[in-house]
Amino acid sequence: MSRIGKKPVEIPSGVQVAIKDLTVSVQGPKGKLQMEVHPRMKVAVKDGHVEVSRPTDINSDRALHGLTRSLLQNMVRGVVDGYKKELEIVGVGYKAEVKGKKLVMALGFTHPIEHDIPEGIVVHCPNPTRVAVSGLDKQMVGQLAADIRSSHKPEPYKGKGIHYVGEVIRRKQGKTVG
Repeated sequence: MSRIGKKPVEIPSGVQVAIKDLTVSVQGPKGKLQMEVHPRMKVAVKDGHVEVSRPTDINSDRALHGLTRSLLQNMVRGVVDGYKKELEIVGVGYKAEVKGKKLVMALGFTHPIEHDIPEGIVVHCPNPTRVAVSGLDKQMVGQLAADIRSSHKPEPYKGKGIHYVGEVIRRKQGKTVG
């Protein structure tokens, strides 16, 4: 069996898990998430746990088994704690601000870069060089943070660009005269 897939997902107090046909709904203190489960996977709630089982041991079923369990675990953690990614903007004159449902950034280009903020995701800028992305859905938070970072990836010579807080940028030595 899959080492990840065979572990049951703990349901903390205050969280309800409902299964209807192929849809799993998880509701907790921070909100509600839904997911469509692959038709080959069986999901059941037993004794305060969510268990995922697979019909056969073929490779595709084994892969779906672990994936389904991980997605359910992410949903439970999302409705209890939520997810957050922080980005830092490095560069002279580089800044970001939230205007309505858009994140507007000045990144040294001739035009401002705008990103739409999807429903269910919260973006705020504690200061002009920091962007915090938070929400219940781990996939949406990570995807929006990756899209923001891809607007101006950090370059290795001066380190200018957008990077995750705590990310180490490998620096290169520039040309030397002599």
